[in-house]
Amino acid sequence: MKHKHLDVLIIGAGLSGVGAGCHLSRKCPDLRYGILERRKRVGGTWDLFRYPGIRSDSDMFTLGYNFRPWTDTKMLADGPSIRNYIEETAEHHQVHRHIHFGLKVTDEDWSSEFNRWTVTALNEETGEEEIFTAGFVLNCTGYYNYDAGYTPKIPGINRFGGEVIHPQHWPDEYDYTGKRVVVIGSGATAVTLVPAMTDNAAHVTMLQRSPTYVASVPEQDLISKNLRRVLPEMLVYRMARTRNILLQRTVFNLSIRKPKAIRRLLLAAARKQLGPDIDMKHFQPHYNPWEERMCAVPKGDLFKVLREGKASVVTDHIKNVTKTGIKLESGDWIP
Repeated sequence: MKHKHLDVLIIGAGLSGVGAGCHLSRKCPDLRYGILERRKRVGGTWDLFRYPGIRSDSDMFTLGYNFRPWTDTKMLADGPSIRNYIEETAEHHQVHRHIHFGLKVTDEDWSSEFNRWTVTALNEETGEEEIFTAGFVLNCTGYYNYDAGYTPKIPGINRFGGEVIHPQHWPDEYDYTGKRVVVIGSGATAVTLVPAMTDNAAHVTMLQRSPTYVASVPEQDLISKNLRRVLPEMLVYRMARTRNILLQRTVFNLSIRKPKAIRRLLLAAARKQLGPDIDMKHFQPHYNPWEERMCAVPKGDLFKVLREGKASVVTDHIKNVTKTGIKLESGDWIP
């Protein structure tokens, strides 16, 4: 059993964990710190999730590090690009030499007597336990279970004769060409999957219990792209970061103060993108903007595939799943 003492121990080498390591390297170079990461490389969420179209649902000028510019012009970046950004940042600040890969944290115990944490980690390859002690522990592990993503209880799902896939555990090189696909849900993952799968699938249906606000956002930050021609990269990045944060705060505050007006604007924008043939009931939530999280789609890609008939939306509750499809509470059927 190995033992190591550190001033600071960080759990997780994703966006937050690497960011914490960078801050310690930059501002507290004399502190001894380590990062425990269960996976074999950095990235966290952006290394784990591999489903089609995987992308951020927050703009990268806001989500990225304030000390290292995001140089791509994409607002909602794809997963591999974000992982590369994290990897390059870790290398630039020499965070890699502090990371212990392949270790699963199994216990964290605080001692008031000794003013320190004792963290037990399991090397899943060798079965060996390793003990770390530290004055501070930063948990940067995210909020979900890596082994088993949340799966609701859907009546009859085990009877279904086709394939049932959780996005968190997307099979490598899975071929869905020519298949009819139902995506259950209408959150950030769903509005990403639906347009990404339509090029190869026969048809994609998004099945939701209730509508979500979906807003179209620009795919590229053209302001930053043009400013880079005359201004330093870091200045352009900070301007974009400030601009986007102010915009998001303004929209949120207006949504709280003037919910009816913002609702009208959002629904009018969605109606314009959807065209006359799509029923707006699928995009009219029963709550005010930002009472629940809003979904963003670059260049309205979700609206585009709905207009073109490559995808459709159904708003209903699942009664049960059979071998060949989904029966809904309304009596309708999705084959």
